[in-house]
Amino acid sequence: MIVRRFYDDKLAQASYLIGCAVTGESVVVDPNRDVDQYLRAAEAEDLRITHVTETHIHADFVSGLRELAHRTGARIYLSAEGGEDWQYAFGDDAETGAAERVLLRDGDEFRVGNVRLRAVHTPGHTPEHLTFLVTDGAAADEPMAALTGDFLFVGDVGRPDLLEKAAGVTGTMEPGARQLFHSVRRFLEAYPDWLQIWPGHGAGSACGKGIGAVPQSTLGYERRFNWALQYDDEDEFVRAVLEGQPEPPKYFAEMKRINRVGPGILNGFGLPELLPPDRLPSTLEAGEPVIDIRAARLFGAGHIPDTINIPLDRAFTTWAGWFIPYDRNFHLLADDERAVAEAIRDLALIGLDRVAGWFDTRALDHWRKSGRGELQTVERVDAGELRSRMDAGDTAVIDVRGESEWLAGHLPGVPNIPLGYLPDRLAELPRDRKLVIHCESGVRSAIGISLLQAAGFEDVAHVKGGYAAILAESAERMVA
Repeated sequence: MIVRRFYDDKLAQASYLIGCAVTGESVVVDPNRDVDQYLRAAEAEDLRITHVTETHIHADFVSGLRELAHRTGARIYLSAEGGEDWQYAFGDDAETGAAERVLLRDGDEFRVGNVRLRAVHTPGHTPEHLTFLVTDGAAADEPMAALTGDFLFVGDVGRPDLLEKAAGVTGTMEPGARQLFHSVRRFLEAYPDWLQIWPGHGAGSACGKGIGAVPQSTLGYERRFNWALQYDDEDEFVRAVLEGQPEPPKYFAEMKRINRVGPGILNGFGLPELLPPDRLPSTLEAGEPVIDIRAARLFGAGHIPDTINIPLDRAFTTWAGWFIPYDRNFHLLADDERAVAEAIRDLALIGLDRVAGWFDTRALDHWRKSGRGELQTVERVDAGELRSRMDAGDTAVIDVRGESEWLAGHLPGVPNIPLGYLPDRLAELPRDRKLVIHCESGVRSAIGISLLQAAGFEDVAHVKGGYAAILAESAERMVA
């Protein structure tokens, strides 16, 4: 048996290629939209991708299952569990070009050469969720590992509140938590400690609240140390699993819709057109967003008014999904073509395909020279200055960390508006005095400042170093 794990740092998402060295057949489990990586790996291992499947209808990225079937003719395997409302609306259609669609229920098996995958229904995160037990038939008659998707992670379990909080399916949060409790108990009772756990996400994913960074584990280790596996009382588990979950990005609802009806066939990530600098002002005037993907320090030193800064870093995909609209064209402003290519791929992984063009940094020079005014800058204040301003009473402060972070500790009297919800709550913010925002380290607040400036707030700043710097400054003052 051949096993290859693929991991996307920005999505914190894992997918797997599992093949039979004897027959050359292979299956890809939970593929994302960058399907070339699986094709290259299969070729390197002298394998053919003959099967594709996924554990559930994903909410945090566009599935590559349909495109991979289109490119290879592989047979598609999909969950038939969860009831009528949770069935896939695509299959062996002409556009996909798949060999056929096979629906799986609890206990169903399929073979990939000598490798056997058995579907186990593990609802809770979603009603249709499957876990796949993997048996290397050439060497054993018992499973080696479980592909647990968003059911069981290293150090955590899949959150059961996404359908209600992100997809707007009311009344599903508590029933999902109760389903998850029973799925966990059944799984613990049914399988041995030596079963390897190959999860679908790692640290940083919003599909859990405390997912570990270790790529895999064993059921025995998780049985002993995973917080969610320590509960024997259902009500206590429900309370604990629903408490402290991070804010689900708004784009999760769109991902659910896309993945259920069937993602469009992309056939690679093409570069958009490089547009002349003089087109940028009219683009903004037409109401088409321009996303500046340069580093926050470069944006802060000088940027075109009304552009929004989402730096091309590890968190780019998440914040792009929060703030870039799916229903109209948008443009990028970047340092170079390499950055644009990376951004196009990242955006496509969450279905943001309407990039109408991009501008390079010549647009900044053109703006200055065209008489439209100076470039806008971002003001940063240090923790000591913030305290002085708060003592003077002439400054409003907003904490843009997540709610669970705020509840764990915050400045007295400072309200919490998580960054993702900032554009929806602008009416709550004062415009008659200075407004200072902070996050934990300064990364999220830098994005927040660009949102506020684009919304017309003029006297705004964010805290250099964030809440961590505020705590450090307080400690220093106490020592002094």
